[in-house]
Amino acid sequence: MNEPTRPTPVPDQDSAPFWEGCREHRLRIQKCASCGTLRFPARRHCAACGSDESTWTDASGKGNVYSWIVVNHPVPREVFAAEVPYVVALVNLEEGVRMPTNIVGIPPDQVKADMPVEVLFAEVDGMVLPKFRPRAE
Repeated sequence: MNEPTRPTPVPDQDSAPFWEGCREHRLRIQKCASCGTLRFPARRHCAACGSDESTWTDASGKGNVYSWIVVNHPVPREVFAAEVPYVVALVNLEEGVRMPTNIVGIPPDQVKADMPVEVLFAEVDGMVLPKFRPRAE
């Protein structure tokens, strides 16, 4: 029987520059080349103006916790049991986009709404993932 494996992101044409930035420890956000609207996750067309032209810009890596959950019952258990409890959160970046991530470096019961956080990069199963930790205000 096959052992369960950790799900990992699969970069596609739209998201590849984001994942390349993560490998370089740079948090990158897609930007509409026509109207300047920032968007995350990356997508082919701008929701604001419909343009299919985009560039990428480096984000500050700073934000605030918008919402979060604490995972106590991992699925699949065989893969994540050693990591519980852990926090899955939505972070509002200073640039105005919201990013799903993990909050690390703090006990899960100490995560608070609007808590200031900053990005750090962690290698997980060959991928470099952006995670966030508390930052001093």
